[in-house]
Amino acid sequence: MIEHVCRRAAEARGVDAVVVATDDQRVADAVERFGGVARMTSARHKTGSDRVAEVAAALSCSIVVNVQGDEPFVEPGAITRMIDALKADPRLEMATLRTTIRDDADYTNPHVVKVVVDANDNALYFSRAAIPFRRDVESGFSRVAYKHLGLYAYRREFLLRLAALPQTPLERTESLEQLRVLEHGYRIRAVETDHDSIGVDTPEDLEHVRNSLTTRA
Repeated sequence: MIEHVCRRAAEARGVDAVVVATDDQRVADAVERFGGVARMTSARHKTGSDRVAEVAAALSCSIVVNVQGDEPFVEPGAITRMIDALKADPRLEMATLRTTIRDDADYTNPHVVKVVVDANDNALYFSRAAIPFRRDVESGFSRVAYKHLGLYAYRREFLLRLAALPQTPLERTESLEQLRVLEHGYRIRAVETDHDSIGVDTPEDLEHVRNSLTTRA
């Protein structure tokens, strides 16, 4: 799966190099077997952003993209859209992805993170809960909430600052690292995409991915 993610990420326009950050030697060995580049990190990191920041500190680049290794169907074009958002707005320091919630079950599934945005497409809040509250239950699931896709693009210097900040109450409560950014008063641009992805959070997700990869082969 990690090889598939790496190859998909490498196809994105604007990506110059793909580096796997891990604290597991087995993952590093697997990456090196298919010719990829891996960097061992501390095992003490609380979040993926913190881990990526350790590797980014030694890189000479202006933008860093965080693609999780459990997103085998990541769309290269979606990665590029995050990069383009940062390039288009010099004041923007971080971007992520959102897509339409297509299944009512996703709206109430705590493994599917929801995001609501302001008029400028900046994230107002992320939650595992069904947000916003549906006062009119006859209206169906909320069309103002989106499914959050857990990919991030940061300006390198901002990522290093973010990793140095303490974890925040909402971040710990929801176990969502992006809330640290909002709680410290920074913006996250939530770029909309038609692409959806399958994150592997449960054994059922893994089986779904295996079947999908077999079908695509």
